Amino acid sequence: MSVHELTRVHVWDGTAHLGVGAVAWSADRIERVDVEAAEGEAELTVLPGLIDTHVHLIGNASDTPADFLSWPLTTRPEEQVLHGLAHARRALAVGVTTVRDLAADDVQFSLARALEAGVVEGPRVLAHGLVNMTGGHGDLFTPPAVVERKPVADGPDACRALVRRWARSGADGIKVPVSGGVLSVGDKASWRNYTDAEIAAIVDEAHALGMRVAAHAHTEDGIRRALAHGVDSIEHATKLTDALAQQMVAAGTTVAPTLLINDRIADGSVPVAPGQREIAQELVSGRDPVFRAAAAAGVEFVLGTDANGFHVGFADQWEELRAMARVFAWDAGRTLQAATSRAAAAIGRAGDLGRVAVGYAPDLVVVRGRVWEDPEALRPESIVAVVRRGRVVAGALPG
Repeated sequence: MSVHELTRVHVWDGTAHLGVGAVAWSADRIERVDVEAAEGEAELTVLPGLIDTHVHLIGNASDTPADFLSWPLTTRPEEQVLHGLAHARRALAVGVTTVRDLAADDVQFSLARALEAGVVEGPRVLAHGLVNMTGGHGDLFTPPAVVERKPVADGPDACRALVRRWARSGADGIKVPVSGGVLSVGDKASWRNYTDAEIAAIVDEAHALGMRVAAHAHTEDGIRRALAHGVDSIEHATKLTDALAQQMVAAGTTVAPTLLINDRIADGSVPVAPGQREIAQELVSGRDPVFRAAAAAGVEFVLGTDANGFHVGFADQWEELRAMARVFAWDAGRTLQAATSRAAAAIGRAGDLGRVAVGYAPDLVVVRGRVWEDPEALRPESIVAVVRRGRVVAGALPG
């Protein structure tokens, strides 16, 4: 068994700075973490690989401009897989060693299997199958005249059947929209997606099959109904209230706040239709103080960018972290937890991901300086090397 070792480095283990010492790993696990001194001088710091709990891998990854909405309709699935791989590798290059795709079907399931088998190099991909109603947020990304559409499910029995189909196909979890969205054509964030009976069927069936449920919810009503039915995470939660935040804390429900994408759409820094910009502007108005209060009350916010390669890129995770630090008034250490140990817990992988600890996956990021001390130091330019599956996949280790 080949063992690699980093010596004389700061060890930030996913929860806190342990001190200066050494980390050794094999292809399968971290073998040893030795901290020689609680304080000391070292040029480099080793961190766990980052976890982005909300991405969309399938989209145009080439340098040739393409329309965000029409590209999936004019690009064959076989080609889409390659674009998804390119996006995944861009994330890996900036230290994101695990991503969770929240609108997956057989394209993402196939990519996830190939990555897990080591056929190609890339981050770990957890893929959540999308269960979506006719005319719902996910369905409205496809123009009404297009006959070949992604699967939809209407009624509790059909919802259960689609959950079972995705489980058979290899899904890690289920994504369900319970409110409208921003970028879907003709949508309104205020529109209800799914009845209570349908949501209950989806969550019950997914949990019965051992899958977590992520709920897309922007509105107060959507968040309330998702929480009432026991979803595992809320995506966006833009119109969160103090009362709903208390429910989240009690239930242990996590939130991916996706700050950058909504801010960029709202301020016009990415190209969108006027109606989409207006929706985003209304959603983000008043968001930040409510989010800051919710974080202070104990709501578990974790890194989730909604990266799609168009509005948010697959190297933007560090910028999202700096935005989280500003909005939540977090220090750098708490911010890093949201991308490592706490993100791992949010996706059900607290036992093997998100920590620099013996027995955990050897997914590591080596950076210059004491990045856990300054949120503005959380930048990809600090990266010296990225380790995935125990192998250096970006940069180079010292010596």
